[in-house]
Amino acid sequence: MNTNTRKATKAFIGFLIAFLVIDAIWIAVAGLDLYEAQVGSLLSEQPRMLSAGIFYLGYAAGAVYLTVVNSVSWRNTLVKGAVLGGLAYGTYGVTNYAMLAGWTYQLFIIDTIWGAFVTGTSALVGFICHKS
Repeated sequence: MNTNTRKATKAFIGFLIAFLVIDAIWIAVAGLDLYEAQVGSLLSEQPRMLSAGIFYLGYAAGAVYLTVVNSVSWRNTLVKGAVLGGLAYGTYGVTNYAMLAGWTYQLFIIDTIWGAFVTGTSALVGFICHKS
């Protein structure tokens, strides 16, 4: 494995672990209750873990490629991660708001801010791993 591949792999692993841990904390502490209160009738009884796994792996790979690999500084990485996360989660939220009767403007705003935070923070962890 060449140096660039090794560094990108470390960044991917760092991003993915940070993303999974932060997202799990969010879901356990606030997210689940929030979504059950707002759109509980849309939630499945059991999460579809294969779909979630595909999302996490693909999102981590794309985010590392777009925010970490060629980043010039930790600040640059943090900003690029926050912008990517805000756009990705914002797109999801505004689409749901436009299409689903039970989706609220509050959920759209919360999802957008959450996406910016979790992606920016995870990108920063990926950057640190990439540079180590």
